[in-house]
Amino acid sequence: MNAPTRILVVDDEEDLCEILQFNLETEGFQVDTAYSAEEALKKDLTVYNLILLDVMMGEISGFKMARMLHDNPKTASIPIIFLTAKDTENDKITGFNIGADDYISKPFSLREVIARVKAVLRRSESMQMDETTNKILTFEKLEMHLNNKKVSLEGNEIPFTKKEFEILKLLLENKNRVFSREEILAKVWTDDVCVLDRTIDVNITRLRKKIGPYGKNIVTRLGYGYCFEG
Repeated sequence: MNAPTRILVVDDEEDLCEILQFNLETEGFQVDTAYSAEEALKKDLTVYNLILLDVMMGEISGFKMARMLHDNPKTASIPIIFLTAKDTENDKITGFNIGADDYISKPFSLREVIARVKAVLRRSESMQMDETTNKILTFEKLEMHLNNKKVSLEGNEIPFTKKEFEILKLLLENKNRVFSREEILAKVWTDDVCVLDRTIDVNITRLRKKIGPYGKNIVTRLGYGYCFEG
């Protein structure tokens, strides 16, 4: 028997948390709620398959909490959907650059939230199913463990966001092939998510820093895109 899909809703509007919890549980999900990032961070977040996260909260904002999760290898790959009244272009870019899987502006319809939750979960599950047990991508002392979504450099684990992981996986699996920004967007983000080309550049910059001496292998082909030379 498959374990239930677990979702955590983090929002300082208690009524909204209850509404989302009721409707998501009606769809068969197991849902917990937290009314602040501080409360959420006291939970064992590794048990959740997805987090719905408000941006505008107390001392620890949703953006700050997301960064904390992505800096921890144990929680870095948990999909995050931001739920927020902040809907300017810069806010969305910030959310996606942190590694969000989707961004829904308030007010929203419950049908839209449920549809997006299911879409993100399908992508996450599909990525896991596509990986062969114990399959490892390697380049010299850089390793990508595809079954448990970990990246290590000289044996030391590096915290990666889900999007960073998928971009590096795409480039390593296709060494010396140039991918345009549009191709990377299509393969790593979905068509129903509005992401700017700048988001790709920001993720590539972070990737280069994280993989240390191999950052130079991620090469920019001006006017074309990126490739991993090796």
